[in-house]
Amino acid sequence: MAQILQPTPLNLDRLAKILADGGIVAVPTETVYGLACNALDPTAVAKVYEAKRRPSRNPLIVHIGELESLTQIAETSEDSEKLIKAFWPGPLTVILPKQPIIPSEVTAGTPTVAVRMPSHSVFRELARRCSFPLAAPSANPFGYISPTKAEHVEQSMGDSVEWILDGGKCEGGLESTIISLTNTVAPILLRHGSIPIHELEAVLNKKLISKEIKAEVSQEALLSPGLLRRHYSPHTEIRLFEGVAPKPGENEAIVFLNANDCRREGEFSLSKNGDLIEVAHNLYDTLQRLDRKEFARIHFQIPAAIGIGQAICDRMGRAAVIGPPLARIDPG
Repeated sequence: MAQILQPTPLNLDRLAKILADGGIVAVPTETVYGLACNALDPTAVAKVYEAKRRPSRNPLIVHIGELESLTQIAETSEDSEKLIKAFWPGPLTVILPKQPIIPSEVTAGTPTVAVRMPSHSVFRELARRCSFPLAAPSANPFGYISPTKAEHVEQSMGDSVEWILDGGKCEGGLESTIISLTNTVAPILLRHGSIPIHELEAVLNKKLISKEIKAEVSQEALLSPGLLRRHYSPHTEIRLFEGVAPKPGENEAIVFLNANDCRREGEFSLSKNGDLIEVAHNLYDTLQRLDRKEFARIHFQIPAAIGIGQAICDRMGRAAVIGPPLARIDPG
């Protein structure tokens, strides 16, 4: 059974030693909790894939605690340096050509590597105690809802993860924005996150190519984590709606963006007043909580796909069995 440890200096030293010895540890970031291992140790990386039951074609994000580590992991560029200066530490992952030190097990055999420097203070305290970068996908069974609390990890992976570092509820609540900088034409936005596209384009002084890549199940290696069509998904059937809520059936729930719209039992909300930052912060926690209530179906109201609303629509769409066509969500 997993042990949840508080981030005391003694516990941080202990977990750093476990990671150095090839163990795996669930760790907090400002986006979601990750299942971390020594990114330079192929055997440790294999443990992460096994614990999550994650397909080997799906690469991992390498997390660093200090900027000085980046050049050992990846080949930087003018564009990457601009983005890093503006958004690191923070919820931005960049895909760059990898250095030979990174095992192919981390990158699904591709010549590129996804790298991020989280801003979460507990993660950074742990990373400073490690002489190696940390490979860390989300700390949940593959395809299930991402965890934003230590207890989410314990509930879904307590039988396969021994150590969980408690950093409180994740501030952001959605996975990082992912940008590939390996295309010679223009940077490619592969996954929406909390950073608005216009801010990224302003820093780069160029337009992004925005690709809604949602891969089906195959044996082909993916360019990046987070590209599968069905992902971040509960066991309960999810349906999406815009505007007027549907009439719920027996044992069905409705989740509104705004608490003011809740009027009866079986209705829930993602924020007090429809604020999308709060919606993003609460989305996965609400999914986790309602999934355990064994509703027959849950209806989620989707926001306008503007700013962080794009990332929220993306995650809701991947979680849903039936809903508004994804083509209606403007990726640009």
